[in-house]
Amino acid sequence: MAEQKTEYRDFTVSELRTRSGSKPGITGHAAVFNQLSDDLGGYREQIHPGAFADTIKGGDVRALWNHDPNFILARTKSGTLRLSEDREGLKIDADFPDTQFARDLLISIERGDVDQMSFGFMVFPEGSSWRMEDGGVVRTLTKVELFDVSPVTFPAYPQTDVGVRAELRTIAQAKLKELSGVPVDEEQVKALFESRAQARREFIAANTPPADKWSYAEILKRCRVTAT
Repeated sequence: MAEQKTEYRDFTVSELRTRSGSKPGITGHAAVFNQLSDDLGGYREQIHPGAFADTIKGGDVRALWNHDPNFILARTKSGTLRLSEDREGLKIDADFPDTQFARDLLISIERGDVDQMSFGFMVFPEGSSWRMEDGGVVRTLTKVELFDVSPVTFPAYPQTDVGVRAELRTIAQAKLKELSGVPVDEEQVKALFESRAQARREFIAANTPPADKWSYAEILKRCRVTAT
């Protein structure tokens, strides 16, 4: 059974911090390694160090507010979002734009009203392993394609829609059968993953608004370019 839907995971991160000065923004972790999640609809999950390595090297990842492409905060392609893996997990460092929604979000984070980070991803066909533990199923993520990291108001669970939760239960049930020796068509799984991953990339690209050329940050940037 392929894991093809875009999934979201959330973490309450006490070390999420705001930055002021010439480049206001946030720094913290969007994911943590080697910690078992709560029940995700029939299984638990953990993230293995290195799971984000390929995306960090070659991906084009956005920082969004509540996973909404209308509220883009930073982007790796432009250098305003920097991702890395450390001993704790997926570390982010984002420079926010000089827009009203970004300023409002910084205030909400400083007040402690927003203290969770989330990331949207798809699991590569060979990017997870499954095992039985304490009578239940555990999935370990070892290679994922990361689409966005987001400060969020509410976690993805249990607010995620019924359809996604049902699919996650189906995945867990299928993996139980697979662990029992039921064969899987790996080539079909890989082809399906790539087609859906490409569709997701195209959707994000098409729905990412262009930078506001009249924002304070953009005007400063243009002035620096002209001066040099």
